[in-house]
Amino acid sequence: MTAKKPPEGSDFTETTVSSTLAYDGGFLRLRRDSVRLCDGNIAWREYVEHPGAVMMLAFLDPETILLERQYRYPMHRHYLELPAGKIEANEPHLATAKRELVEECGYEAAEWKHLASLHTCIGYANEVIELYLARDLTHVGTQLDEGEHLETFPVRIEDALSWVRDGIITDTKTTFSLLWWDKWGNR
Repeated sequence: MTAKKPPEGSDFTETTVSSTLAYDGGFLRLRRDSVRLCDGNIAWREYVEHPGAVMMLAFLDPETILLERQYRYPMHRHYLELPAGKIEANEPHLATAKRELVEECGYEAAEWKHLASLHTCIGYANEVIELYLARDLTHVGTQLDEGEHLETFPVRIEDALSWVRDGIITDTKTTFSLLWWDKWGNR
């Protein structure tokens, strides 16, 4: 059965009148744009420019994935997350996924598949995270970036899903990806 397409709806497209770089932090940039609304009025839009990222559902075996425990400064606490990393300038998404899996987890994968594109914060950022499946892993040793501190560990995917339900895993990208896999991944 084919899913019904969503309705087209009205066009609320906003067009850029002017764009100002309000802050350039190297990794993230903050823009403040003047836009013309569909009714002709002018409004301001502030948003974060992000280079994009990848994330991996890396399977050690059919029931076991890799998770990471990492301290996230903005929230001042540790989080459990799927392995992920930012895309370098002009780097293909799959190349980023392969690089990050080695750097953070110490594994290479023989099988790769793109699963989904996640638009994480559409109200205030243009970040897109590309979700990949990685299987048939071979351990080659980690190569963490300087200043990067994290722990990688295996977990049964059913336990990770329970941790989502119990509020232990609260990272949105990880939560969504685990639930996506549970609903559609192993079909």
